Amino acid sequence: MTVATKGKQSMRVQHLGLVGYGEVGKTFASGLRPFVTSVSAWDLVFNSATGPAERAHASAAGVTASDSMMAVCADAEMLISAVTASNTLEVAQAAAAHMRSGTVFLDFNSASPGTKQQAAACIERAGGIYVEAGVMTSVPPHGIRVPMLLGGAHAAELAEQLGAWGM
Repeated sequence: MTVATKGKQSMRVQHLGLVGYGEVGKTFASGLRPFVTSVSAWDLVFNSATGPAERAHASAAGVTASDSMMAVCADAEMLISAVTASNTLEVAQAAAAHMRSGTVFLDFNSASPGTKQQAAACIERAGGIYVEAGVMTSVPPHGIRVPMLLGGAHAAELAEQLGAWGM
């Protein structure tokens, strides 16, 4: 997949990173895995009592379970944030500290508009490309085809590219 960057150049997304490996993260990891070279994920649960089972699930799905936010950001040209609304800003701040300039940050979180604006500012200050995604219904049973509304300066460009993946 190619994604238009701020200068209207294109980049190839080969490495997808997911922050949050719950139901939505797992769904998008498996649905998008065929379109990229690698998928990595980071979730706090990886370091909890249930971590070994979650890491085993990731491995079986062809997803690298990263040890930290820094690790999931290292190679990702696109990060999908799929965490709870209360963690939206904290995740954006942590990603901004480690992501490369030009990385697309697709925010699936259902946070308030003010929180999303703060998250966008944080990502953009770090040189990232912030796109908000309003997920319009439950992800199951739709999977990656779940209806979404995208917002942000690069939403139209990204929508076209995501459509090529069947989103």
